[in-house]
Amino acid sequence: MTTGGEQTTAPAAPAGHAPRTAKRAMVGRLSWGLADQAASSLSNFVVGIYVARSLGLTAFGVFSLAWVTYGVVLSVSRGLATDPLVVRFSGVSDASWRAAVARSSGTALGVGAAIGVACLAVGPALGGDVGSAFACLGVVLPGLLLQDAWRYAFFAAGTGRKAFVNDLVWGVALVPAMVLAARVGSVAAFVLAWGASAAVAAAYGALQSGIRPRLTGAREWLREHRDLGYRYLVENVSTSGASQLRAYGLGAIVGVGAVGAVRGAELLLGPFMAVLMGLSLVTVAEAARVLRRTPHRLGTFCLLLGGGQAVAALLWGAALLLVPDRVGELVLGGVWSSASQLIVPAALGVAGAGLGTGAAAGLRALAAARRSLRCQLFASTCYVIGGLGGAAVAGTVGSAWGVAAATVCGSAVWWLQLRSALRERHQNPIPEVRTS
Repeated sequence: MTTGGEQTTAPAAPAGHAPRTAKRAMVGRLSWGLADQAASSLSNFVVGIYVARSLGLTAFGVFSLAWVTYGVVLSVSRGLATDPLVVRFSGVSDASWRAAVARSSGTALGVGAAIGVACLAVGPALGGDVGSAFACLGVVLPGLLLQDAWRYAFFAAGTGRKAFVNDLVWGVALVPAMVLAARVGSVAAFVLAWGASAAVAAAYGALQSGIRPRLTGAREWLREHRDLGYRYLVENVSTSGASQLRAYGLGAIVGVGAVGAVRGAELLLGPFMAVLMGLSLVTVAEAARVLRRTPHRLGTFCLLLGGGQAVAALLWGAALLLVPDRVGELVLGGVWSSASQLIVPAALGVAGAGLGTGAAAGLRALAAARRSLRCQLFASTCYVIGGLGGAAVAGTVGSAWGVAAATVCGSAVWWLQLRSALRERHQNPIPEVRTS
């Protein structure tokens, strides 16, 4: 139920004390977001390195196709289940949060089961290593999506420590799973190991929260939040779908090995991506809090957030250029020689994306779903055109430069839309609306 004008009161605090306390609380939540994503990205980085060294460039390309497909499915789950949760249930009462999480996590589980069945049906038709990898992905999707749903639920509640612990559990479970997969030595075995360890963390998440996902609540959740959910679905899928189209197109134009090279470059940027993704877990919730408490500071908050990430990406890319070839080969094996050629454009692309995430967080906090959808569709279209057009002109390197240019253009549009949304809100202020 949506209610307007809801107010809460708190004991008076000494002048200057409340702002300092709020800032410390925000820093604490951001720190847990970084710590959680550091744990998650470290495990993903180790998995990528381990698979690349174990299987070689071509088989690693097949694994990367399954990984990119998982990213698309994850975007569906987040758009329908966890994005509305973070926007509307950050900082609400515990009872409201628990009821919402039960339905949100049930929605994520249902998405995993439905698309998992589709992957199981498509896998045999594809045949070969690609087909077996997709079939195995179908088996593990429910656990992967439920684990991600717990993370977002914990951050919506401001308890990022629980998300961090959950990702640590996944990382610990990955160790024996990867060892067993290496003994089998196939792409399918690595996909199963990766997903099975996520299922362990998903089960632990239910113990942490004390909440059981309600599959029967998925329809109610989708109906109540369709004004945000379906727009976020299109927005998220356009992002990951563009990445998937680029991967498939690059494989068709240049070869599957090119997909492995791009994934290798992404792994090199992994530590910084941990920062980018870690912040993204909490930035929408934090922007929503800023909007409720000090709405005039939202634009500054978003600018500092996006600008800081862009500068950090450029510094990390510069550091990668100094890595000796022997060190790179020690890390990526045979993938290094191809991936190292993509460092500069990949770093520029991540810097552009980092700048844009600041504006995206602001639009999400404002619930300006139409504006954010237009931005994302434009950015995704540029991404596909730049990535595939560059591949047709200059192969893998051309694709990387095309993506970098597209990302910077997309970021500019995000900021133009945020500026318009802030101006519109200033001219037509509306009372606070809280969903409970």
